[in-house]
Amino acid sequence: MKQLYYGGDIITMENEEDVAEAVLIEDGVIKKVGHLEELQTFMGDPNVMKVDLKGNTLMPGFIDPHGHVSMVGPMSIMADLSVCESFDDIIYTLKSYIHHKGLKKGDPVVGFGYDHNFLKEEKHPTKDVLNQVSMEHPIFISHASGHVGCANDAALKLAGIDENTPDEDGGVIGRIEGTREPNGYLEEGSMMSLRKNAFSDINMDYVQLTNLGQDIYIKNGITTVQDGATSHETLELLKTLAERDDLKVDVVAYPLVVENPDDMKKNETYAKQYHKRLKIGGYKLFLDGSPQGKTAWLTEPYEGEESYRGYPWYQDEQVKQYVSQAINDNVQLLTHCNGDAASDQLLKNYEAALQESNNANKHHLRPVMIHCQTVRYDQLDKMVELSMIPSIFLPHTYYWGDVHLKNLGHERGSRISPAKSAFNRGLVVNFHQDAPVVKPDMLHTIWCAVNRITRKGVKIGPEECVPVYDALKAVTINAAYAYFEEDQKGSIKEGKLADFVILDQNPLKVDKMKLKDIQVVETIKEGNTIYNMDFAATK
Repeated sequence: MKQLYYGGDIITMENEEDVAEAVLIEDGVIKKVGHLEELQTFMGDPNVMKVDLKGNTLMPGFIDPHGHVSMVGPMSIMADLSVCESFDDIIYTLKSYIHHKGLKKGDPVVGFGYDHNFLKEEKHPTKDVLNQVSMEHPIFISHASGHVGCANDAALKLAGIDENTPDEDGGVIGRIEGTREPNGYLEEGSMMSLRKNAFSDINMDYVQLTNLGQDIYIKNGITTVQDGATSHETLELLKTLAERDDLKVDVVAYPLVVENPDDMKKNETYAKQYHKRLKIGGYKLFLDGSPQGKTAWLTEPYEGEESYRGYPWYQDEQVKQYVSQAINDNVQLLTHCNGDAASDQLLKNYEAALQESNNANKHHLRPVMIHCQTVRYDQLDKMVELSMIPSIFLPHTYYWGDVHLKNLGHERGSRISPAKSAFNRGLVVNFHQDAPVVKPDMLHTIWCAVNRITRKGVKIGPEECVPVYDALKAVTINAAYAYFEEDQKGSIKEGKLADFVILDQNPLKVDKMKLKDIQVVETIKEGNTIYNMDFAATK
């Protein structure tokens, strides 16, 4: 089947000066891009479906370079605490959730999205708060960062956490002052253990929920998504969806190198190649936590702290082992680094592992530093030497910019998400939302990158603002590069896949402050419409 798109602006992302008036596709592949008069012969061909853009803008489909697609659906049906402004709001929201869900005595309750930084009390809602919701339901609520959370007594008991339970390496169990009794607050590894031990058996239709997660991405014009830190169980779920032909977009999975690296070797059908829209792209590694939760590992103390700098998840020798495994397995490594001490740890050990490795392809693995919130300029220079990709969690400038200024001070806080400095060094920068931490709204991310304005309206690090075209590159062609897919995706060019998004305004022409207001009209995957705003509105 052939389709001809015309009648609106076309942003090819091949070159900022490119002018295209029409695009011809056949069987999901771009066949011709050019002026309308060059493609005029197809206008009269009855075998060509004519698609009039009606003044809308066509560009390559957005590519998510880091997120957790398998978590987006499940999180969407949990108690939404993102708009809570106080402990009373949290208690009311959780009680309402229990009532409306008709939960029975003993049924677990999970909430997501609270942020102590924006609560009236400016503290975490520990078990003394959650026990007011219920003593019969095990309750766990996750911070918006996904790195810390709180549980009530019933959940702590279910997970076997008491005064005799030690903190895990790379984790903290909060204690009631002057005692060893847990207060319900949990960080990093300790939080993840509770979630695994006490809440892994929650009855959910994960197939249905993962499909729901896909739809959220699709409505935002995203045609390739990631499942970072993919567990063995999640990989089996994604394989089931793939074999059922339920994947509407391309999904790239990254198993944890610490826990299940063999999942790539055991699944050769998906290893570094798509099979029914699923690919295992490499390994994932965590080195620290989040700066807004003050668990990111810094080289200098947090503002107002005498010595506290956050903490690492692993010691150097462990990191060297994991990095070496990825390089020697000839596999791309995605590494979570929010604090600059974590970035130092990655860069130092990656460089050392490279020097020791005999892998002939070791310099072509495109390692990725995920988040890069406090990455320093000298570290960006080192990333150039290592051909490392910075994947920047740019929406931090808006969602937590005010918090970073408070936690890190003006100088460090203003430097978060240093996108312009990364671009200036020639790095292949991409932007992400770490969904479900932040909704996968690429246009809001572009707005953040171009304007760098916090929730309170503060202009944060204006010298790091990037031009609109560079911001578009970060979510199209540069994101494709991170997946080794720049020859198939990320721009509108003959021979590439017809993965498109249609917008109601041209981001290169609209007022920069209105970029976030642009609407996704249609999402197209390999020539097939998988989302249409008008159709969705009538459902």
